[in-house]
Amino acid sequence: MTDPLSQDPPETEEAQAATKAAVFNAAERLFALHGFQNVSVRDITAEAGVNLASVNYHFGSKDALLFEIFRRRTAELNRERARMLHEATARHGGKPPVRDILEAYFAPPLRWSAPDNDRRISLQFIIRARSEGTEEMREVLRNDVSHLARFADALMAARPDLPKEDLYWRLHFALGMLHNNRFAEFDRLHHLSGGLTREGDVEALLRRMLDFAEAGFLA
Repeated sequence: MTDPLSQDPPETEEAQAATKAAVFNAAERLFALHGFQNVSVRDITAEAGVNLASVNYHFGSKDALLFEIFRRRTAELNRERARMLHEATARHGGKPPVRDILEAYFAPPLRWSAPDNDRRISLQFIIRARSEGTEEMREVLRNDVSHLARFADALMAARPDLPKEDLYWRLHFALGMLHNNRFAEFDRLHHLSGGLTREGDVEALLRRMLDFAEAGFLA
């Protein structure tokens, strides 16, 4: 019979919160760097320095942990976009121009991607989610367009002369440009251009993207 006095005391609420945060951060980093399928629960708990049962105790399962990271980081990213759009709307008397609307959508993920930004790992995780995510993540990516609706509405107000069908297609093409700005594509472009397109300045890259996308909406 086990002596209850020999057992470890239960974790305090603060200790439980610290353990949960350690698991979350370790999992995000490992998934971002190595891919969803290549990381085990044992890898996560070893990286976090916690008990093997911590993932199931705090999150329920590996897939549930993945979804929690995805849900939290995409919500943070979209809040930052919404804040920028709100500020642009206030600056322009309720009707921001196309470029400001696009900047509010493009700038947060691009700035997260900067080498010196501590959100870089979070962005890499989100990029992984688009190609490797669980069915629950793919369902959200397919069907949850609530964060996009405010941008579509703002673009319609900025270009009331543009048929709605055309506007939605142009927004779709602009989003494709954003989603394909990945490191592998930059390397390929660098080779294609003979070295002309090595772009290490996030703000310069943002300006190039805005020039192209804005022209598409103003055409």
